[in-house]
Amino acid sequence: MRDWLATRADGTPEATAVAAGGDVATPRSYADLNERVEVLAGRLAARGVGVDDALAVCAETRIEFLEAVHAAQRLGAVLVPLNARLTADELAVRLERIDPAAVACETDTERPVTDAIEAIEANDTTVLSFDEPTAGAERLESVRPEPFDLPEWEPDHPLVVMFTSGTTGDPKGVVLTLANVLASATASAFRLGVGGADCWHVTLPMYHMGGLAPVYRSVLYGSSISVQRGFDPERTAEAMRRADATCVSLVPTMLERMLDAGEFPDCRFVLLGGAACPPELLARAHDRGVPVAPTYGMTEAASQIATATPEQSRQHPDTVGNPLMFAEVTVVDDAGAVCRPGETGELVVAGPMVTPGYLDDAATREAFTNGGLRTGDVGHRDEAGRVYVHARVDDTIVTGGENVDPSEVVAALRDHPAVDDAAVVGIDDVEWGERVAALVVLVDGSEVAPDALREQCREHLAGYKLPRTVGFADSLPRTASGTVDREAVRTALEAVDDA
Repeated sequence: MRDWLATRADGTPEATAVAAGGDVATPRSYADLNERVEVLAGRLAARGVGVDDALAVCAETRIEFLEAVHAAQRLGAVLVPLNARLTADELAVRLERIDPAAVACETDTERPVTDAIEAIEANDTTVLSFDEPTAGAERLESVRPEPFDLPEWEPDHPLVVMFTSGTTGDPKGVVLTLANVLASATASAFRLGVGGADCWHVTLPMYHMGGLAPVYRSVLYGSSISVQRGFDPERTAEAMRRADATCVSLVPTMLERMLDAGEFPDCRFVLLGGAACPPELLARAHDRGVPVAPTYGMTEAASQIATATPEQSRQHPDTVGNPLMFAEVTVVDDAGAVCRPGETGELVVAGPMVTPGYLDDAATREAFTNGGLRTGDVGHRDEAGRVYVHARVDDTIVTGGENVDPSEVVAALRDHPAVDDAAVVGIDDVEWGERVAALVVLVDGSEVAPDALREQCREHLAGYKLPRTVGFADSLPRTASGTVDREAVRTALEAVDDA
């Protein structure tokens, strides 16, 4: 079986593969893209990348990253995207686990990559730069291409390994096969109706699943893609207009900034994930005519698990929609028994898009049950099958023997007119084990005392759920994928003397 790009280029060579509007000045057809990827694959082959080898890419979203994604598949190599914001020490941990044949980097990541390679003494790993080297890498463009053998792709062949971006503990390497990514792309198209006439604008990092998935999917759909390095609300809006983009993936903070910036570009949908969307932001988007499709997904499922259509999100703003085709979502209690509709428990997902496991066998055994992959997320499903996500299992606060769901406290705080956003975590307490603590972002120009917020919560929550510690911030700290950085929140609140 040929790689996906080669198959697409043979079928629709003149169709637009990369639209002008992002970081590409003129459109590129599938035939053009295929030719560039063939040359790039030859250059990588010349530096030892072949079937089953790991090719790491440590760069921000850019057209060269997109080409490297397809070149890895052409060679039968396993793509390993690495977060471009990691330190040399953090990169070294990941690189040592995958032992790549080569690492592709750029100007801003070259020094951390070369330092990481030196630290783990990976003398057989070649460091190649998309840009003019400054720290000992070799310029990829200067490598003379060499012939290479085409691989025989099988559905269970590892296509990509992605390290999870958790805020605590060591990240886990998620193995995604060709079949996983294909099943995810198919199910997404069924839900969102994406086809050859669409153009997906990508401004999320390609080292996260939200930015990488459209790269694979656009080739499968025969649609075009627009690539933008970095996010800026005005620049993103203009790039979408120039590319005639019909869809875009964003996290809530990006959506909010684009709404603040002015008129939102016309599009068929905004796939919104990475973090829970505040109901007020969702309502604001719909009032502006922005077709938001909230989604719940994870790297281990090659992206989406459940997605609400824009119409569904208007009618049921708290849901992330029904599970996608092939995704089997079950809610289980602490004993592993299946919950009834409306009952809260841990979400377990199974289906062909779900990873066969992690690089670490112990992590795989811990994550999987007979029912599928334990997501670590708490939620429920209603009678109509819609999925609701409340919080992380390990976010549960245990104070004085009582369990507190942080999402309940956040919802109560947001009901106060002076509160724009909030994050709730547990912090160590000598007497109670943990105490509830809240980091609050106020509406511009508002002032409110911690006691007033506690009284607000008292109207909705039991006494043990009230935030004993309240801190204030201009914004909530977030990870690169847009989720609240709970460890940073916890560190900020541990310095607050408000209990």
